[in-house]
Amino acid sequence: MDTTLQDPLVGQVLDGRYRVEARIAVGGMATVYRAVDTRLDRVLALKVMHPTLATDATFVERFIREAKSVARLDHPNVVQVFDQGAEGAYVYLAMEYIAGCTLRDVLRERGALRPRAALDILEPVLAALGAAHRAGFVHRDMKPENVLIGDDGRVKVADFGLVRAVNTVTSTTGAVLGTVSYLAPEQIEHGTADPRVDVYACGVVLYEMLTGAKPHDGDSPAAVLYKHLHEDVPPPSAAVPEMAFELDELVAAATARNPEIRPHDAVALLARTREARAALSADQLDAVPPQALAAEHDNAEDRTSVIPRALTMPRPLPVNEDEGDGASGADGVDRTSRLSAPPPAPPRARLPRPRRGPLAVVVAVLLVLGVGTGVWYINSGQFTKVPPLLSKTEAQARDRLDEAGLDVGKVKHAYSDTVERGKVISTDPGVGDRIRKNDSVSLTVSDGPDTVKLPDVSGYRLDRARKLLEDDGLEPGMVTEAFSGEVAKGFVISSKPRPGTTVRAGSAVALVVSKGSPIDVPDVTGDDLEDAKAELAEAGLKVKVADERVNSEYDSGQVARQTPDAGGRAAEGDTVTLTLSKGPRMIEVPDVVGDSVDDAKRELQDAGFDVDEDRGLLGLFGDTVEKQSVDGGDTAPEGSTIKITIR
Repeated sequence: MDTTLQDPLVGQVLDGRYRVEARIAVGGMATVYRAVDTRLDRVLALKVMHPTLATDATFVERFIREAKSVARLDHPNVVQVFDQGAEGAYVYLAMEYIAGCTLRDVLRERGALRPRAALDILEPVLAALGAAHRAGFVHRDMKPENVLIGDDGRVKVADFGLVRAVNTVTSTTGAVLGTVSYLAPEQIEHGTADPRVDVYACGVVLYEMLTGAKPHDGDSPAAVLYKHLHEDVPPPSAAVPEMAFELDELVAAATARNPEIRPHDAVALLARTREARAALSADQLDAVPPQALAAEHDNAEDRTSVIPRALTMPRPLPVNEDEGDGASGADGVDRTSRLSAPPPAPPRARLPRPRRGPLAVVVAVLLVLGVGTGVWYINSGQFTKVPPLLSKTEAQARDRLDEAGLDVGKVKHAYSDTVERGKVISTDPGVGDRIRKNDSVSLTVSDGPDTVKLPDVSGYRLDRARKLLEDDGLEPGMVTEAFSGEVAKGFVISSKPRPGTTVRAGSAVALVVSKGSPIDVPDVTGDDLEDAKAELAEAGLKVKVADERVNSEYDSGQVARQTPDAGGRAAEGDTVTLTLSKGPRMIEVPDVVGDSVDDAKRELQDAGFDVDEDRGLLGLFGDTVEKQSVDGGDTAPEGSTIKITIR
């Protein structure tokens, strides 16, 4: 049954402009329709807030904030917002229409994606969020439903309905805005959000694309929230054993429960994502996940071919191929002991089988050559793989290596922004690499993020302050200007974070630079241009004359208006823009002779004139206009005074 037929908006024209054609989706705050802009004749998406929420000022404010926020994000991977308005109980946004589907549709239909496809989707999503983060906004509700994939392959991020300014701390009382499966721990615990909550959500989305399932599930939303708070997102390789460890590391970095060790925003995560892609081979990027294999081959055996982790642990191969697969541990010892010394009979006498195994041939050759009569241990086939050790503590890694029959080699330490202190960053050989049993694996253990104590750069010229920050391994960040009567123009007033604060190496430091002492902008409106220039120059300000002139009460060539306005504050050397007058606008004067005084005054004032009454002795008690200073039908300057004589 087509539920859109029951929707009262379908077929209507909203706000006299947008013809609603069909309902696309229904969300918690709004319904999205496909509509046609009848003025511009283009298809667009119309997001209409539920009428029950339109009476709530808070929801309306959030809705309008979405329009203003996204309108500022001019990025090819962000769904554009064209218009915002209201009609009756309907508050709406007019947005770019994307013909295609959502990432949720893709995951529901296909399950896990190949790593290349997952990264092809993740990168434009991070580019869009990076633009938002650098513009000062956090999405706060990243999930597959908000990733649109067009029929032409374009990837766009939608629904900035929960957007917040980066510097805004959102405190909730018993409620958290967002979607349970993608909430970062700090959103759940404190109700706060900065760019790192979007980073966390993108890590969860990446895990879901690589495995086909969410990392945390539960019988209730509360159970899922508890897992986000108390359990790490598992590595994708736990569900897909052949997954490259670089993707495990990428997911672990993005979904670290401690926000301090996540990439600080989507731009940083995008850089990490591109590094991970560059480290993967073509075979690793195009590896077919088990779900995809099942779909492609439609084979029942393929559907059950996902090997449990326990079965991926290496096992010793049989010592002698001729012994077959039935050898137990005891049989293996017994078999080794039979190779301990040369048999009493010639080799040919102990060959009951028509075919020799390779090991038997090696033993025979060694015996013929007379290479001693001691104990021999033939280690044929004793290989294993380096087990998953990333993000394990050093003690846990040692235990896992011991269980796998491997020794611990050198243990090095290195700084890491993404791996907690005391946990394994990398191994040599790498995780999953083939290695001979009893060999050693070297570990690199995290010392946590490389931290720097922020230097005090106040009082330095801007270029020098930037150099000092770079020398200490920090990034000069956003520069804002402020007036100061104490710090000279061009020198740093303060920094954020404050001097002495310990921050991660590579962190951005915002600087406030002095504009010098403020100057009160003089009032030059009504002055001749040359007089205005001289007065502003004397105050230490520069002058720019606007190209166009405007009608005003001032004579032609005089200053009609100025920017900044008179009394405003400016810094020395700032520019004041002057707009010159082309004289007052000439308006036709209404004919009010014979009208009552009140009617005459009202008509003249409505036309843009001031009115002066001339009653004289004869008109003290009169109420009729006998004559007017400018005849009706003639023109006079707008704002000029028309005198009326009363009798």
